[in-house]
Amino acid sequence: MLLQVLLLAVQIKRDSQGRLIRVWTVGAVSPFERAGAHGISHIRDTWNHYFALQNTSRENEALKRENGALKLQITQLESKAGEADRLAALLKFRQTNLDVPMVSARVIGGSADSASQTIYLDRGERDGIRRNMGVITPDGVVGKVIESYRDTAQVLLLTDKDSGVGAMLVDSRVQKPVGGTGEPLLILKYISNDDTSVNPGDRIVTSGMDRIFPRDLPVGTIADMKAGNTFKQIRVRPAANLERLEEVFVLLTMRPLEMKQESPAPNSANPAAAAPSAASTNPASQEKP
Repeated sequence: MLLQVLLLAVQIKRDSQGRLIRVWTVGAVSPFERAGAHGISHIRDTWNHYFALQNTSRENEALKRENGALKLQITQLESKAGEADRLAALLKFRQTNLDVPMVSARVIGGSADSASQTIYLDRGERDGIRRNMGVITPDGVVGKVIESYRDTAQVLLLTDKDSGVGAMLVDSRVQKPVGGTGEPLLILKYISNDDTSVNPGDRIVTSGMDRIFPRDLPVGTIADMKAGNTFKQIRVRPAANLERLEEVFVLLTMRPLEMKQESPAPNSANPAAAAPSAASTNPASQEKP
């Protein structure tokens, strides 16, 4: 208490220079205030950057899950829209050829062997499908049935190296076989090097001579050609998309069909050029490529 009184006396004497006790008190307390303020600021930053952001992180994860679900839904809707377009095209094609016996089928599998170009259908003998019947899409030729079971059928695609079809050039009406090579493109065979009637871009249709396909079904378009030893090496791009088959038609007859073409072939409306039925087809009579 004596010390306090003495300090007050000194303070009163030095009042014009400031209050000594307050200066000492502020000087003593300031380090603790600075330390406390720094600690509180650090705690506040930790809360804002970690604890308070937990809700934001959870909301972000929820938004990501919702975004993924929406993307999946969009993909499914696009797939359904594409399927609807395909089915509409198939229905239109079927309605255009109501008088032609055919069976629609869905592709349910493919060959596991990379050397074999085959697919499997969900229709078989119960639906009237037999061996050596032609398989097509509204775009063109796909292949032929090589095995028929009770509820399924195996189809050899036109691109298989053992496959072939009797073909004809639309402009010149020259008949030559088209075969597969195991690759996406086909080959047009036996065109001599000095033949000038064949050019890139020429369209090729079925000739009907193989007794599997009716006449004038689209086979493909000449993609490129070059001279060979004896015959030209002519590659043909298939009219049908054989790498993305989902629905097809199996022809139960060789009656001519009405296909979507840029210009119809001259003799496409002549039914006398086609055989009456493919159900009685003799494999021995097929044209060998």
